Amino acid sequence: MIMTQEEMMYIVQSQLAIDLNCTIDDLNGEKDSIIFVEAKENPGRRPFRRNARFFEIVSMGKSIVVSATPERLLIAKTHMQGKDRDTVFSLPFIRGLYLHYLPDLKRIKPLSPPGNFTFVLIERDEVVNLFDVTRFNNAIIYDTNHPWQTDLAVLAKKEGEIVGVAGASKTCAKLWQIGIDILPEYRNSRLASYLVNRLTSEILARGDVPSYDVIASNLASQRVAQRSGYFPAWVSDWRCNFEGLEALPFN
Repeated sequence: MIMTQEEMMYIVQSQLAIDLNCTIDDLNGEKDSIIFVEAKENPGRRPFRRNARFFEIVSMGKSIVVSATPERLLIAKTHMQGKDRDTVFSLPFIRGLYLHYLPDLKRIKPLSPPGNFTFVLIERDEVVNLFDVTRFNNAIIYDTNHPWQTDLAVLAKKEGEIVGVAGASKTCAKLWQIGIDILPEYRNSRLASYLVNRLTSEILARGDVPSYDVIASNLASQRVAQRSGYFPAWVSDWRCNFEGLEALPFN
């Protein structure tokens, strides 16, 4: 049985709370309130790579949670306290934003496949067979030393050639990340939306939650998310740069 929207949000917020070292209530605080927490290596944290100096900012639409190592946390407090959300996310040390989409379980439905393609679902042990086809970096993780790998993928083929891939990686017990790559000559054919929608259905059927993450400036990818049945669930920083703000340069 597919989970409810409320159950999905609880799963996501529970994981974000572990990752950020905050509480679910922190993620649902009053509009424009800012919660500052020191980053920690909590058990169950998703294995995103962290440097010795770390900073992350997240908002699910109301409150803002800032999770950072001590020096950067102090810098953030100095620049953010008393500011509204738009001003905070526009501070010069925040370099770009990530939008994180989740399936809208109240409206998502299977899409019809575009014609003249064949489709194949493969598992992790078959994904390694694609490592010699290195044209799909947004969908397939080719680095075998990466903290997680591509665990599930849907391939689109045209006359036997792979022309598009949606890949998903299981980053923790219940959450997956989806990526999509289509060869340029086959874009704008509804192929990306179909592949993401198909892969989403496979993950939901397993009782897990897929997310589709996109840099805020990538409008084409955002349109894929929306056509596939997703909605924007939270925003985070893409990169940060504290040069000139920290006491010592970062090596």
